[in-house]
Amino acid sequence: MEGLERILGEHPLFSGLGQEFIDLAAGCAKNTRFNADEYLFHAEDPADWIYLVRYGRVALELAAPGQGAMQFETVGEGEVVGLTWLLPPYRWGYDARALDLTRAIALDARCLRDKCEADNRLGYALFKRFLPVLVQRLQAMRLQMLDVYGRGR
Repeated sequence: MEGLERILGEHPLFSGLGQEFIDLAAGCAKNTRFNADEYLFHAEDPADWIYLVRYGRVALELAAPGQGAMQFETVGEGEVVGLTWLLPPYRWGYDARALDLTRAIALDARCLRDKCEADNRLGYALFKRFLPVLVQRLQAMRLQMLDVYGRGR
């Protein structure tokens, strides 16, 4: 577990969070890997995991009627995949697909939510770190939609 604590503490999302919180989060963590073209999750599936990317790239994709999957962002080393674990109904709003061999720390979302409920300081600290990422993803999706639907005008 000591290795996971160190890795979490070095990840930009957890960096500077404080050892107490890192220790709590490490209790929900495990190493994971995905091969190229393997899906981390699909839209509408339960949002059970948060992935802190250590190596590789992950495509975030939306299914568009009549157009197939549209990639709206690529996430790489030091970034996070999986933000809807924070709010009910805890379901993914998009697909996440590994573009190449990807290694990540997977955090059990239910475990982390329970720890945040038990320690509101942890919950608030994590919320402040995840919210800017969520806003950035929404802006990226908006720009992608403008690009797709703005063509030909």
